[in-house]
Amino acid sequence: MTEIRCSGILFDLDGVLIDSTPAVTRVWRQWAMEHGFDPEEVVARVHGRPSLTTVREYLPNADHAAENREIERREMQDADGIITLPGARELLLQLPAERWTIATSCTRSLAEVRLRAAGLPIPERIVTSTDVTLGKPHPEPFLKAAAKLGFPASECVVVEDVPAGIHAGKAAGATVIAFRTTVAEAELRRAGADFILNNCADVSVAHNPDGLTLILNGNRVGD
Repeated sequence: MTEIRCSGILFDLDGVLIDSTPAVTRVWRQWAMEHGFDPEEVVARVHGRPSLTTVREYLPNADHAAENREIERREMQDADGIITLPGARELLLQLPAERWTIATSCTRSLAEVRLRAAGLPIPERIVTSTDVTLGKPHPEPFLKAAAKLGFPASECVVVEDVPAGIHAGKAAGATVIAFRTTVAEAELRRAGADFILNNCADVSVAHNPDGLTLILNGNRVGD
């Protein structure tokens, strides 16, 4: 067990608190086939990044806003199979509301649909792709999320599951916990995660009147 102290926790959404992989895969696979792209390649590229970024890369001359609205419409209509990941609900219930939030690469509307489908609370200070100019791996999402909590990012812990999010968290100056829920552990290590755990069930919270004390079922990478 390892204890770390922080002022707040900044969670990614998909792959950390919920699993919407079946819905994401269905929507992007269909989109890729409609446009003549390799579905497996497209699906592999969408994780942890704003959908608009993927649309721009694959259709540089298209109406990006219109394409992105269609992707969002399909994702909001397809909530089948969205589940809460192990330990997520229990961990959130241990945390004071003013000490945690979510920074996700999906839009605010889609994030709210998925949180409701999973039965999880919607934090008041949530940061989505709607709220930022530059998405992950740029640090802006986590810098804004920390600022909304009232803390510097360097005093926060970021919880992620893919390299783009890990890079964003590290660039923001935060300590990064990565989960083995989406990609191989080797990728999490290469991205620079400070701790690699299975899921939220490996994290608990101890009483600390000055902030948060997190108890992790694992050691710092490299120890």
